[in-house]
Amino acid sequence: MAIPASVTNVSVEFLEFAAVVAPPASTKSYFLGGAGVRGLNIEGEFVKFTGIGVYLEEKAVPWLAAKWKGKSAAELLESLEFYRDIIKGPFEKLIRGTKLRTLDGPEYVRKVSENCVAYMKSVGTYDEAEEKAIEEFRYAFKDQNFPPGSTVFYKQSPTGTLGLSFSKDETIPEDEYAVIENKALSEAVLETMIGEIPVSPALKESLATRFYEFLKEADSNIE
Repeated sequence: MAIPASVTNVSVEFLEFAAVVAPPASTKSYFLGGAGVRGLNIEGEFVKFTGIGVYLEEKAVPWLAAKWKGKSAAELLESLEFYRDIIKGPFEKLIRGTKLRTLDGPEYVRKVSENCVAYMKSVGTYDEAEEKAIEEFRYAFKDQNFPPGSTVFYKQSPTGTLGLSFSKDETIPEDEYAVIENKALSEAVLETMIGEIPVSPALKESLATRFYEFLKEADSNIE
């Protein structure tokens, strides 16, 4: 297995998402699956808040290729199952969320956690353990503030560990600030970004476009 040869950097507003990064507390290299802006329509205007990039362990490509090779970018984009395979796949992921405008930590985590709780309740995975995990999640952000250019990193393991790191720029910290052991919450974080009701449709489109190329490349290497 190797990093896809076709992987490139992606620019989102004034942010640059590197093609390959090393996650916190790890010696591995992850490749950039896709990146896009997150925003909200406020009084008729689309206000951009965050640039989000999703990085994946290199074994994600052959694992996804077994099921999705030969599909067009449009078919990938239209398939919720494709994104659920990214979310639930047996490989590590790193999500980088860099702020485009100032966001207060507690305010930011309140909205993120509300989205996660709503999703977990909708699929029946929200119980006492998840309630406790949400409390830990919110507590990690209680003293944080995010000016433009600052970043939240979410490191996700297939076993359900969610690692949180904070940076004043796009630099990836060597160590994680907090680690939460809850698979349902870990998956819900990414689900709210690229799932059925995504906060970043641009990120979904980027993932579909780029994975079409990655899977085509994997298919030709097999041949």
